Amino acid sequence: MRRTLSRILLTAVAALAASTRIVVAYDVAEIGSFHIGGHPITLSGLPNQEIQVPGGAPITVDPNGDYHTGQMYVQFVKLAHPTAKYPLLLWHTGGITGASWETKPDGNPGWMQFFLRQGHSVYVSDAVERGRATFSRPEIYMSTPVFRDKRDSWEIFRIGAPGSYRTNPSERKANPDVKFPLNAFDTFQMQMAPRWAVTGDATLAAYGDLVQRVCPCVIIAHGQAGLFALRAALTQPDKVKALIAVEPAFAPTPDHPEMSRLKNTPHLWVWGDFIDGNPVWVDHVKGVRPYHEALGAKGVSSTWMDLPAEGIKGNTHVPMMDLNSDVVAARIQAWMGKHGLTKSEAVAAAPKVQRAPARSASARPAASPAKATSPRAGNPQQSGN
Repeated sequence: MRRTLSRILLTAVAALAASTRIVVAYDVAEIGSFHIGGHPITLSGLPNQEIQVPGGAPITVDPNGDYHTGQMYVQFVKLAHPTAKYPLLLWHTGGITGASWETKPDGNPGWMQFFLRQGHSVYVSDAVERGRATFSRPEIYMSTPVFRDKRDSWEIFRIGAPGSYRTNPSERKANPDVKFPLNAFDTFQMQMAPRWAVTGDATLAAYGDLVQRVCPCVIIAHGQAGLFALRAALTQPDKVKALIAVEPAFAPTPDHPEMSRLKNTPHLWVWGDFIDGNPVWVDHVKGVRPYHEALGAKGVSSTWMDLPAEGIKGNTHVPMMDLNSDVVAARIQAWMGKHGLTKSEAVAAAPKVQRAPARSASARPAASPAKATSPRAGNPQQSGN
């Protein structure tokens, strides 16, 4: 009887182990978060608002008063014994939040977990007016929010070619051999967040405050955040020890007068697949490459990593969510090791198998002007992808 029960127990444990993802432990010293940046602002001259609370009586709200705006949210995981020399800051692209670095839409671990396993303390941020950074009253940023629909996500993120999106999932045509987990596309779309075209200056300022607080550091910046990171490196080169720009939408001008300050800040540019068939991204690459070339001319180490040219094919604009995300992350980790940014010579190895993707469940006008006292204005040139 005991042997029978033991066999049943062992069988149950084996089944549980088979259904559970293997977890690599790391020694964590602290997990936490903070808000940083922004400035106080006072609104006046606005009319009271009558709001009907469901199930309750109407209430009168006076919107006039003192607020705080322009802040960002930062989540951190500090390792007890990091093997990287500096913490790693992960900055997200336009239209999404820091969730893009965490668990992937298909349920597999994202780059946050990957780089923690490689010995980096990690800081993941939600930029101004995104996610847990919270939102300001509409009178503060006087523009219509931009929402990314499914067609935009599918085509601009190069899951499929321009014109390939259809409302019916069975009619969508993905790029050949694309590495994005197609069954998790709707789950990915759940991450989309509104953005404003006039929050560029506030976002840049908040990132600058973050660098000042937690760096020296290494920054991995994706898409829209690439320009913010590149500018942060120019203004605080003593703090930014290396910069990895994953498909940045924009870059500073190649004649920027401060570029010579970056001789001790190596740059890595990471590019995925299907760019030639997407005019938006052809233009982005053309706009960014001159800055990369100018860095090299100034004696700055600047590496252009074309993944398809190196045999890593099928990646979209979100390589941190693709099925081979760990392969790309391992290349970035190796680059950091080559540039002396880790305490160990060990190079990350991508896991051979990842769990199969999980199946997912299948304009407001600008507000009337108000009197607002604010020390910063927005910059519409910093929207990006």
